Amino acid sequence: MTAIGPASGRQDVGGAQVTDPDIVIATIMREVGGSGVQSHVETLRSFAHTAGRPTTLVTPFSASSPLLRPVFAARLAVRLVSRPAGVWWYRHWHGHYLGTALSARLRTTTGPAVVYAQDPVSASAALAVRTTEPVVMVVHFNVSQADEWADKGELPRGGRTYASIRALEEDVLPRLDGLVYVSQFMRSVLEDRMPALRALPGIVIPNCVAAIERPASEPVADLVTVGALEPRKNQGYLLEVLAAAAQRGHRYSLTVIGDGPDRGRLERQAARLGLTGQVSFAGYQADPRRLMAGHRLYCHTARMESFGIALVEAMSEGLPVLAAPVGGIPEVVRPGVEGGGLAAC
Repeated sequence: MTAIGPASGRQDVGGAQVTDPDIVIATIMREVGGSGVQSHVETLRSFAHTAGRPTTLVTPFSASSPLLRPVFAARLAVRLVSRPAGVWWYRHWHGHYLGTALSARLRTTTGPAVVYAQDPVSASAALAVRTTEPVVMVVHFNVSQADEWADKGELPRGGRTYASIRALEEDVLPRLDGLVYVSQFMRSVLEDRMPALRALPGIVIPNCVAAIERPASEPVADLVTVGALEPRKNQGYLLEVLAAAAQRGHRYSLTVIGDGPDRGRLERQAARLGLTGQVSFAGYQADPRRLMAGHRLYCHTARMESFGIALVEAMSEGLPVLAAPVGGIPEVVRPGVEGGGLAAC
């Protein structure tokens, strides 16, 4: 999280009065949701508000167009014909309407501003419409957004859409004014892939969460995990672990927080393994930390994470963490300190 100091509105720099820039946050995602990106934005805005720094959130839904929702809805029909085409449709039109909304927002800016993009599509839209505003992007994605879509089963690795997503990243990122990495892992991955990024201003700032004071209480359940129910998050592995433990006489409860395309498959897997009475699917929760607090242990079985903000949320609630040492997770969880490591999932 970028450090935000107390704002005075203006600062003296060499005797001149310099106005703090507005922070214009650009994202193709909705304002509210269960992803780590949305948690990052919510926390940033909360800290900025406390520090007296103005922020504006701009999404594709900020655009004023009667065609926006019909165009977005058409993706469902496109996806039925071709999943890669559905990915292209989503990225193209969300980027288009975000650019429209950003352009309108930047035209009304009366003082200095900086655009803080949350993904390469948002960064590309910002570069296309900015005038003098610097554009900085935070790297949330895991290796490449192309790999994220492939992991969801929406496109094949090496296909045309996969290649075009990676090409966009390789075109956009070196043209930015700066990069914020949430882990050293992702900085190393991207600088190895795009050596030009080594000359770009960049900094590693781990995600953070707000501290919440809660009354001390005894846990009422055993294990909890949080994340979208999709292949990369690999919750099925945790169900297998639970079943193996039950066979050895250890019956643990598990709360699965989150929703997604794998929910039905995971519910069927839990039933097949005889875990119906042990596993609770809580669905999307606007405040997952409230549920985490009543558990003994947080488990994270994702195959890849650039950071894993849910790990920090769990630790903030006093839970030890078990997680596979993949991606940026070893920078968050040190075995024997914040928790322990799982074998490769």
